[in-house]
Amino acid sequence: MIDSKSREAMTTACSHGGIYSVNPRLVTADFSSNVNPLGISGNALKAIQKSISKLSSLYPDPKCIDLKKGILNYLDIGLKLECVCVGNGATEIIHDFARAFIRNKALIPAPTFCEYEIASRRMGANILFIPLKDMILNTELIIEQAKKQDAIFLCNPNNPTGLLSTTAIKKIVESIDSSTKVMIDECFIELVDGHDNQKYSMINKINEFDNLVILRSLTKSFGLAGLRVGYSVCNPRLASRLSANRITWNVNGVAQMAAIAALKDTSHLANARAVIKKERKYMQHRIEKKMQNFTPCKSDVNFFLIHLKRKNSIKVRDSMLTKSGVLVRDCSTFTGMGHEYIRVAVKKHKENVILLDAMELVDNR
Repeated sequence: MIDSKSREAMTTACSHGGIYSVNPRLVTADFSSNVNPLGISGNALKAIQKSISKLSSLYPDPKCIDLKKGILNYLDIGLKLECVCVGNGATEIIHDFARAFIRNKALIPAPTFCEYEIASRRMGANILFIPLKDMILNTELIIEQAKKQDAIFLCNPNNPTGLLSTTAIKKIVESIDSSTKVMIDECFIELVDGHDNQKYSMINKINEFDNLVILRSLTKSFGLAGLRVGYSVCNPRLASRLSANRITWNVNGVAQMAAIAALKDTSHLANARAVIKKERKYMQHRIEKKMQNFTPCKSDVNFFLIHLKRKNSIKVRDSMLTKSGVLVRDCSTFTGMGHEYIRVAVKKHKENVILLDAMELVDNR
């Protein structure tokens, strides 16, 4: 039984960005959430507009069959329908994974996405955090400690640090016993630079490793944050266990329709990646050349960390918000990080200029 004090700690342990992390009325530009800078796919928006009247008065398909077929067509790697689980956002699947596979212990590299921690703690698990070394996985220590764990969470690209070594991740998966389940969160993988970004993915390995679950999200890739659609792929046996506690109608009909349409619009992703690469280069160059107290960290995806010199991350966030209406992600709430970093999303050019102007105001104080 989890006592009230522990339950309260769990509910406050996980902090996210987004306008509701602060007073939303103050936010005019949100750089704390890492979603597709182009927003929702035009095809997805048209599908919603065409069908919303009908969909709003019908119960959705509780098994998400058409959406699962759309995911399989999109991935095009020869998977069966039974390999796919669909969730109300990727976060739901993280918690399904914890309920299915975690009983006593979980291993989590840090810093990383905090929902792994809260999902594990809800199962009463003891969590072993393995700190990143210079933003790199401590591969040997993870492998050594994995023998004692029910599950391991790996995030690639890692939130908030960016792309990790695929070689290191593959070595971890190959080296641990199959009794230890591994979730690899690839929710940002489609927004990594280049058309061949799937070379960083482990999704082709699910038939090779029977303890592996790959997590993806249409929230990030296709800008469906408000509609909440995520999915996982794994072998059918694991998928069945993942779905065992799933509530009926967990993904609403509008979200299913939008996701099906979005997955067909691969040009939307290509356009977004081009914008991200160009704009991130512009943003980082301007920060490096014009600012004294901000140092951008290397990134290959649609967000990057900024190291603060002689600045406090909470004070920087609050100052930018109150003076300019610009919200950045204070990273002090990530396990293993102090007050020396903020994280910013890469958006379209006009929005990025607003961010950089706001940063310069804080930098010059």
